[in-house]
Amino acid sequence: MATGGGRAFAWQVFPPMPTCRVYGTVAYQDGHLLVLGGCGRAGLPLDTAETLDMASHTWLALAPLPTARAGAAAVVLGKQVLVVGGVNEGQSPVAAVEAFLADEGRWERRATLPQAAMGVATVERDGMVYALGGMGPDTAPQAQVRVYEPRRDCWLSLPSMPTPCYGASTFLHGNKIYVLGGRQGKLPVTAFEAFDLEACTWTRHPSLPSRRAFAGCAMAEGNVFSLGGLQQPGPHNFYSRPHFVNTVEMFDLEHGSWTKLPRSLRMRDKRADFVVGSLGGHIMAIGGLGNQPCPLGSVEGFSLARRRWEALPTMPTARCSCSSLQAGSRLFVIGGVAQGPSQAVEALCLRDGV
Repeated sequence: MATGGGRAFAWQVFPPMPTCRVYGTVAYQDGHLLVLGGCGRAGLPLDTAETLDMASHTWLALAPLPTARAGAAAVVLGKQVLVVGGVNEGQSPVAAVEAFLADEGRWERRATLPQAAMGVATVERDGMVYALGGMGPDTAPQAQVRVYEPRRDCWLSLPSMPTPCYGASTFLHGNKIYVLGGRQGKLPVTAFEAFDLEACTWTRHPSLPSRRAFAGCAMAEGNVFSLGGLQQPGPHNFYSRPHFVNTVEMFDLEHGSWTKLPRSLRMRDKRADFVVGSLGGHIMAIGGLGNQPCPLGSVEGFSLARRRWEALPTMPTARCSCSSLQAGSRLFVIGGVAQGPSQAVEALCLRDGV
């Protein structure tokens, strides 16, 4: 569908992954898309590692992960990819941290996390890796913040988050790491907090106006967006059970306040567990779960310039629970669940003159 400035969005379909998976860990390094671990058809974490050469569009098998895991975090550090936390074959959080050395095609173990954790949020800044929150073996949400120093191969403790959580969305903006949402057990978190990397202090911002699980979050043009999700029942809710919503809430970093956009500016589809990204002046909402009996294939974009939602080309493979990654003008949607764990690798692209 054409957009302003003669630009258009289109899907690019890549060869399917050799291994179908959900909750895989993805990274992009020197023209290669790496897909690590995840859960396969048997529902157990994998040690499988594969890479797609973007020039030849061919998949290559890599040395397996030393620790089979799903839902891990990954950070690219030059020629290395650092894999942090996740859940193991025994369904327990892991402390293992491992680095893939791209030039040598092998893995090396690194200093473990101080505490085993799944759902860790990671951010890289100036060659340092910040790991925030997580859920430990006792299933309690963690508030710990750790920073990894590659040269010393060690983790150092930083001031804890005001609100413990796992699976939060994180954004690096200026000298601050913003942490939004996440979960505590089965309950979604509404906290919105920022860590100042220079002052090493936390600031609490106003919480999300509504409590939603599996919402999508993105940052663009000085605003943080929280989209859709599964609305949780509460004393003032009309519904007596969780339900899918198309809510759009926006936080203005300059003015420090949330705005719940009116009904006319809500997403076209109610959805949760979907891919969100910022591409070509649009906030993207891709796939996910809705009121239909199967995953959604619909795609819509909120134009930041025109302040409206626009229908975009449908996903080639409808899915939910996908891994995603943005690299240049491509927003990759990887694996996930269709009728089962998927092998699909597709990217929504911004192209001139289409």
